Amino acid sequence: MSVGTEWDGPQVPVSGDEGQAATFALASAAYRDNAIEDIKKTDNEWHQSTVNTGRVRLFRPNLGEAFSRAVVDRLLASGRKPLIQSFGAEPQVIVEHCLAANNIRRDRDNKLSMIMVVCGLIFLPGLIAWLVVFQLRAFLAKREDKRAGAIGTALLAGVGLLAVLFLLKLPFSGFWGWYARAAVIAPVVGWYWARRVCEQTAADLRARWDGLLSGSSVGAKVPEAVPRSPGETAAEQLRQSLARLSAEQRSNSVFYAGPKGVLGMGTRWGSWQLAEDLVPAESGREIHPFRSWDVIRSIHDQLRMLERGPLNTGGFPRPSIRHWIVTPIGENAKAVSRPEGTDVEAFQVKPHAIQEICNKQQFGSGDRHYLGVQWTLWDGQLVITMMTTVTVLHETLRIEVTGHALGPVNPLFTSKSEAPTKTVTKSVKRWENRTVKLPLVNPDEVVRLAVRAPLTWYPPLLNWLGGSIALPEPFGLRHAWADQPWRHRFMADDALRAATPVLRVVHAAAIKVLNENGVNTEKFGARSSFLSGQVQDPTPGKADLYNA
Repeated sequence: MSVGTEWDGPQVPVSGDEGQAATFALASAAYRDNAIEDIKKTDNEWHQSTVNTGRVRLFRPNLGEAFSRAVVDRLLASGRKPLIQSFGAEPQVIVEHCLAANNIRRDRDNKLSMIMVVCGLIFLPGLIAWLVVFQLRAFLAKREDKRAGAIGTALLAGVGLLAVLFLLKLPFSGFWGWYARAAVIAPVVGWYWARRVCEQTAADLRARWDGLLSGSSVGAKVPEAVPRSPGETAAEQLRQSLARLSAEQRSNSVFYAGPKGVLGMGTRWGSWQLAEDLVPAESGREIHPFRSWDVIRSIHDQLRMLERGPLNTGGFPRPSIRHWIVTPIGENAKAVSRPEGTDVEAFQVKPHAIQEICNKQQFGSGDRHYLGVQWTLWDGQLVITMMTTVTVLHETLRIEVTGHALGPVNPLFTSKSEAPTKTVTKSVKRWENRTVKLPLVNPDEVVRLAVRAPLTWYPPLLNWLGGSIALPEPFGLRHAWADQPWRHRFMADDALRAATPVLRVVHAAAIKVLNENGVNTEKFGARSSFLSGQVQDPTPGKADLYNA
């Protein structure tokens, strides 16, 4: 089945692009038809999603419907809260796939709404009678007693038989007789019509779901994000919301949430401090004045050389090296607030403000400066970040290097669709079983979609009736559903191996600056050698839990 070959709207990267596995795994959730409760499988000790169950089970959304609606509302709504950056993923691509999935479902719901009017609303008594039967059947089917399912099926068959007898032996004639016949038949005809519509849409959604995970080219069709005339305010607003999302993703401001680590980068698994007194190299002479920024600038220049080595054996890919402004927040904070003012432009703290924070805000309240070197590996499934900060208090220079690791997205997002099947006993060889394929959309699902369709024009009412997903806050698409990398042997090895060369480069660059400014570096060198041995400990720790 060809997917995404014709469309208009903003082009997004396709699945074959390098480093997009995590992005497309998360985007595939928009097309899924799992139960909404499956999102609870992604919960971990730091982040929990909440499923609001609603009032009427018949209106309950599936995972894809709830996920795409929740993500679009959270990322694009006017006046929304700030977002956490999604390192190793592209949030704009994910939200565009959510918009595309909503469009596909909206087209389906428009058709189903027409079917409900023609075959349901006009013949409302018959529709209500059939819905009562289906609801009673669903109630019996969810009971643990195995006989309940058989009773529900028998109930549906019995009602169908009674409907046929009713058609043959009507107690009245004339207009109302024909209307009664139509009220019995029309909902059944509408159900068959609706099933064809639902199956076509389900096949399309599943093809996109599997295409994103298998590497085929799946584009997001979002024509409403491209204004075609000055009067299209909704399209212009959507375009600006997407642009704001991309700008916030590029922000150099991050948040430290205690034991949760730097939000978006993962927990801190290692910490190494080099702290010694600043003593002149020659007695009687003074140290040449220098500042923390001078040391950081030297470290920055040397970190750019990490991808080079004396041997042609592969080694580091090119890292991302950035200056970060880190804001402390509470461990259980439900929202963040980004820096504002004249020193901030398009969510970016300006260079002169970064330099001032680096040199002056080293003790007490306020933001702190860190120099980060980051690798996005395993197609975005592993994000390794090493953060360096330099402080000078009285006569002590302290260089701290910390390691952060963000693991792969939860396996829920990497599983492909499975065709519905059931196992039955062979008619002749009763001791053997065979697998039978079932339709993509079962009868109860057709009823659910048809009943929901007329209410999709007003999502708040539909959410109140059927329920929704409350995303974990502070919300970021990548870190909210990330697992720890330590259960994956090679990912853990990559994170541990990156620490040693980074630590040595940082120390060498710092000692070079100290030598140039007349500082005795003997103790710094001895301490650096000790830390070089300590960093080779093969066990990651929990550096943010100080008693661990």
